[in-house]
Amino acid sequence: MAFLELSGVSKKYGALTAVHPLDLAVEAHKTYALIGPSGCGKSTVLKLSLGLLRADTGTVRIDGQPLSESNAMQMRHRIGYVIQEGGLFPHMTVRHNTTVMARFLEWDEGRIAARLDRLTDLVRLHDDLLDRYPLQLSGGQRQRVSLMRALMLDPDLLLMDEPLGALDPMIRRDLQVDLRQIFRELDKTVVIVTHDLNEAAYFSDETVLMRDGRVVQRGSIASMIEAPADEFVQRFTTAQRSTLEGESR
Repeated sequence: MAFLELSGVSKKYGALTAVHPLDLAVEAHKTYALIGPSGCGKSTVLKLSLGLLRADTGTVRIDGQPLSESNAMQMRHRIGYVIQEGGLFPHMTVRHNTTVMARFLEWDEGRIAARLDRLTDLVRLHDDLLDRYPLQLSGGQRQRVSLMRALMLDPDLLLMDEPLGALDPMIRRDLQVDLRQIFRELDKTVVIVTHDLNEAAYFSDETVLMRDGRVVQRGSIASMIEAPADEFVQRFTTAQRSTLEGESR
């Protein structure tokens, strides 16, 4: 059963069509990767799914319920969102960045403390970092805090927009390993945006390749390599594999 479903959803900015009418069903408890070149509409699809952008056409459904202006705030409590480079509030400590929504919803202090303990253990963040500010953390630590904040309300759906893109290769690899373990342990529905074919293969149960605001192929990475839907898919996978081979030399 689809937990997140986009039916005929499109988005324009003036004369520019960011997403053409698109149908996408995301099954519960699975991890999906949205991949494609810069500007293909990946991040826009996430923002439409979260209700941060209003679709020009079509319907977004979460757990069968249409997303609307009237229920968007309530629905977001069921969705965790990790943006590029973390998006932490620089004037707040790790503790307050993580718990800001729980405090807004007036959780009691005992519940907040218990959830915070669970999350620091889950993402492997030392307790002595909780009272530091984002600028006092490494890039990898900031991303772990961003994940804690996204998971604070124990959401059903986790949306991640290139969460590892700004990290150096060694830190990125460590976080990839930890993230995949977290996805498996929590058994949540996850959609992760990346431009990296290897990362998509590592994380996802299914990969969705986009170009110019359209889905051009979905399935496994192996199927895209072995049976590309068109010339673009072949060129994209070949270029990615060539880059990876070059970096490994």
